[in-house]
Amino acid sequence: GVFGICSKPYEKYVWNAKLLEAVRSAVHRDWLLYIIHGFCGQSKLLIYGRPIYVTLIARRSSKFAGTRFLKRGSNCEGDVANEVETEQILYDASVMSFSAGSYSSYVQVRGSVPLYWSQDISTMMPKPPITLDQADPYAHVAALHFDQMLQRFGSPIIILNLVKEREKRKHERILSEELVAAVTYLNQFLPPEHAIIYIPWDMAKYTKSKLCNVLDRLNVIAESVVKKTGFFVNRPDSYCSILRPDEKWNELGGCVISTGRLQTGVLRTNCVDCLDRTNTAQFMVGKCALAYQLYSLGLIDKPNLQFDTDAVRLFEELYEDHGDTLSLQYGGSQLVHRVKTYRKIAPWTQHSKDIMQTLSRYYSNAFSDADRQDSINLFLGVFKPAEGKPHLWELPTDFYLHHKNTLSLSQTRQSYTFWWTTGVLKHLPLPFDEVTCAENRRKLTVKKFHKYEEEIDIHNEFFRPYELSSFDETFCLAMTNSTRDFMPKNVGIDPSPFTVRKPDETGKSVLGNKNNREETVLQRKTAASAPPPPSEEAVSSSSEDDSGTDKEDEGAVSQRSTPVKVTDAGDNTKITENVVQSTKDVYGVNLSDIPSEDDLAIYARFVQLGQSQHKQDKGSQQFCSKHPLDKVINLIPISSFSQDNIYEVQPPRADRKSIEIFHAHIQAGRGNMQPLGRDDFLMYREYIRNRYM
Repeated sequence: GVFGICSKPYEKYVWNAKLLEAVRSAVHRDWLLYIIHGFCGQSKLLIYGRPIYVTLIARRSSKFAGTRFLKRGSNCEGDVANEVETEQILYDASVMSFSAGSYSSYVQVRGSVPLYWSQDISTMMPKPPITLDQADPYAHVAALHFDQMLQRFGSPIIILNLVKEREKRKHERILSEELVAAVTYLNQFLPPEHAIIYIPWDMAKYTKSKLCNVLDRLNVIAESVVKKTGFFVNRPDSYCSILRPDEKWNELGGCVISTGRLQTGVLRTNCVDCLDRTNTAQFMVGKCALAYQLYSLGLIDKPNLQFDTDAVRLFEELYEDHGDTLSLQYGGSQLVHRVKTYRKIAPWTQHSKDIMQTLSRYYSNAFSDADRQDSINLFLGVFKPAEGKPHLWELPTDFYLHHKNTLSLSQTRQSYTFWWTTGVLKHLPLPFDEVTCAENRRKLTVKKFHKYEEEIDIHNEFFRPYELSSFDETFCLAMTNSTRDFMPKNVGIDPSPFTVRKPDETGKSVLGNKNNREETVLQRKTAASAPPPPSEEAVSSSSEDDSGTDKEDEGAVSQRSTPVKVTDAGDNTKITENVVQSTKDVYGVNLSDIPSEDDLAIYARFVQLGQSQHKQDKGSQQFCSKHPLDKVINLIPISSFSQDNIYEVQPPRADRKSIEIFHAHIQAGRGNMQPLGRDDFLMYREYIRNRYM
């Protein structure tokens, strides 16, 4: 048998916990399906044919959950509005084994400012004034919130505050001043090495400036953040990183263990709504972490990724889908300002779409958010119907439902100075939830499994051989693919997903869609003769939290590619010029020239190397030593280790039983079935017993 460990879910991110309470003790735990609310996306990054799965999972908190203007700040227990935990997972899919595979993970958090504050929407203003509802001189709710984060993530807790700091009329600055005061107070009692790190940065101000590059500044912040927190990887540092050490890699934080690395601490990003500005900042931090993750798995030689590469385009699309989904759930519309907006390369049609999304978000906040809030309260069990009590739609407010201290006073009061849970500081920088102690052991269930049970059989769980499946319906084939969807179709282009492309070099080119060829040409003509896009200052003058944008239809011009100028759909000559390139542009040399004798000698030596089938032959060595081509290239081993030396690798030898099974499989394919033996019947009976009994 095999022993497995099953842990209890973190109920803060379980949305059907209240619904499962009635049946939890009556049914087997396999019948309990825990549901998260948020976003889940996955794409395939192909690196010269090697599949790497990039997964993005966003888990929305079920505590103090609600819609945009109806849920702001924090409740009395330290749970904040619009709190989302985003995790990006990198998995080397070339090895289909959870125990032997290589994977990495990085986590970051967004959430409303942990204070008692709100906005009154009864005035029907696009930007209602921010009001502080309660005075909190000892930062009580902020202490509860950061105590939760220390327990779950460890230290350091890094706050990236993106709200405005300079305003003619004090609006967002109210939150910054209160948050600075709260963090300063709480840090007085923490050890200096575990203090909360506060990074204020007025993103809207720098967006309006024509001299400042917003994403460059965010990249500097992201580098410092990832170096402090580190990330998770399940394998130790590769030997090549020891031979060729990188300065950035040596400065990386986190916890290094014998089996890999652990992330300690987390980045907490917030603006007012935690939507547009926050999503762009999280993308830049995730992009920086992605470079370190790829480097740790030995896929790139430097922990650095540049824009306009297939890998970053794929990752940017994942984060835009992630931001659109979270924005729809909380704000009622998609994102307004995307990564391209802050790069100042957004298409000229973006401004009109922003206006439509602004109206959509305003309508949702004014007319439909109240009904959505009631539905969330009912589903999560915040409101429980009872006889003799008012109905859900008759309640004037749900404030007392989310603030339990309004109904009863707590018997225990938290200390103003020792505001953290007992035992948390003892294990920092590691999170208290992951250390070995009696309290955490009670959350684990150890069970003995049979080796044929599906719960631990990853092969059967993924491929499901007992079901009739179709390749067209298989998600791993249908998911977004860097080679199919992002890599240019020109064969002469470097197929590496880390090569910087021109803006018009993308796999999502409009030339590939034959059904919309005429529409494409019309849009290209329009783009060629259109006025330049509106200035970024005009776009950013309205709050980025008050508008949004729809996604482009796949049949139309993708907003992730710059239109190519084509004057006429029937002009085959110009289309050919864009597709077919000269050999000088593709290969760097003019192939019409006659190769030199040295080049021919090198090529002959290369052919000879291929014919040797990666194995040295003593007889051929003696022959080659007298050959005039021997001085052209000196063959040396790639490595001093035999396991990765092309001259030393030997194919594995199959035993006799495996050869018999292979021959029997070939005969079965030809229709020559062998009679089943006693062992076959016993194995089949055991499979049926474990599968259905």
